[in-house]
Amino acid sequence: MTNEVQAAQQELIEEFSLFEDWMDRYQYLIDLGRRLPEFPEALRTEENRIRGCQSQVWFVAEKKDGRLEFRAISDAAIVSGLIALLLRLYSGRYPQDILDTPPDFVTALQLESHLSPTRSNGLSSMLKAIRGFATEALRAA
Repeated sequence: MTNEVQAAQQELIEEFSLFEDWMDRYQYLIDLGRRLPEFPEALRTEENRIRGCQSQVWFVAEKKDGRLEFRAISDAAIVSGLIALLLRLYSGRYPQDILDTPPDFVTALQLESHLSPTRSNGLSSMLKAIRGFATEALRAA
């Protein structure tokens, strides 16, 4: 049976397959990043910053009704787009589903071959943080 994260991941892969080339994909990522919800200045703290990202990235998680809600922002356009993808995949999901679903979209979308090494590292750091939040939420439950 497919969980919500797997279903969202499949949807995302299909959506990206509609784009002919990488310039269109980059533009789409940038557009997604521009539509991120407001991120309060008060949450832009050192404690909420993700290490391993070249650009500034702030990431917070909150548990609501057994699900994790994520909010994040970056000062870089492409990274903001990557955040938008991650929020779409993981925000509002159950911690166990997050941990049970490998991030296959990274390979399927060929992100590692089209992102700069520093952006790839940043993406890995954000994925690690999301998995960390999920692990912590399960531990606290």
